[in-house]
Amino acid sequence: MSASFERFCLAAGVETLSEVMEQDAEAVCGARHARDEGRRAHRWGRTKGKIGFHGGKIAVERPRVRGFDGEERTLPSWESALGENWLGEWAMNQMLINVSTRKFKRSVRLPGGDVPASDGAGLSKSATSRRFVALSAARMKAWMETRLDHLDLLVIQIDGIHMTEDMLLVAAVGIDETGEKHPLGVVEGATENAVTARALIANLIDRGLDPAVRRLFIIDGSKALATAIRRAFGRETPIQRCQVHKARNILERLPKSMHASVRSVLRQAWELDDAAKAEKLLRNLARRLNADWEGVAGSILEGIDEMLTVTRLGLPRELRRSLACTNIIENVMGTVRRVCRNVKHWRSPSMAMRWTAAAMMEAKKGFRRLKAHKQLPVLRAALDRQSAGTSTGRPLAQIAEAA
Repeated sequence: MSASFERFCLAAGVETLSEVMEQDAEAVCGARHARDEGRRAHRWGRTKGKIGFHGGKIAVERPRVRGFDGEERTLPSWESALGENWLGEWAMNQMLINVSTRKFKRSVRLPGGDVPASDGAGLSKSATSRRFVALSAARMKAWMETRLDHLDLLVIQIDGIHMTEDMLLVAAVGIDETGEKHPLGVVEGATENAVTARALIANLIDRGLDPAVRRLFIIDGSKALATAIRRAFGRETPIQRCQVHKARNILERLPKSMHASVRSVLRQAWELDDAAKAEKLLRNLARRLNADWEGVAGSILEGIDEMLTVTRLGLPRELRRSLACTNIIENVMGTVRRVCRNVKHWRSPSMAMRWTAAAMMEAKKGFRRLKAHKQLPVLRAALDRQSAGTSTGRPLAQIAEAA
């Protein structure tokens, strides 16, 4: 066999399809040159059409059939071959692994191979881009309309990513009662302000996230995010500020000679099971630094309550380590940066939204259950106790305004 195995498979597939189409034509037209009173149409020559194959298109000759009313009839086998959207899937898959549109043709057709890659095969960068845009837009629309009622979410992490200097996307990832992680949504904005955060929260509520249910929110320390969360879910909603971000912000303002000692105190505070002792330790650190590093001392005290939320909830140490930072959504944002690294110019926010949604769905494929998922019932019990101990009623007007 002189042809490649890929060429052999292509030829065999085309021949099989041709035989099936002939059978479809015979089913409505009867056998050739036979007088069949039960026929419902007649043959009308042959023509060439294109179907998807291995990321591109190939030309296939097919029979034409017309009914007695003069209208052309579609053969079921041909319609089925056209209906498979493998071209869009190929474009999406290649783009998600950082194959540029200019190199798409080379990635699916060997330059010296014997599988046709002629003009009109759908392998150009513009054809690839159109297919990616169409499929990514459809998937993003379906994702952003997915109902959330069926998800028993205990934890929601919210964070933003800058696509350009004047374009930021804010995304949310949820953790359910079994420890499974779920990308929830993404919205666009110019900055990580309260308006952008409220737009994301409003979308989640519209899709079925009950604002009356007590959950733990984890953020990077943005005051705008905290304000938007408490406005929509209540003033007593537990919010955990990322301890990793907080420690990094503190250490970056200090000389390297002080990093080891300050980091040791912070870690000791994070590991304590007693929130009062942990807060006392942090306040003592701030008091020692106040003489020479007043700004750093103020940074330690700023938001000190939200830094120790997981400790105040009485969570086990392993679960605290998993929920005391925004590592989960930061990993998702890392996938977004990797997927989008070939994009040099963002033409519009909708383009950034499509790419980010596609990247978040790609990140979901690698999600694993929360490391300390067996301890999540402790979190549920703590949230229930807190909810029972505080007033959860809020005016409907406030909820509607927040949404």
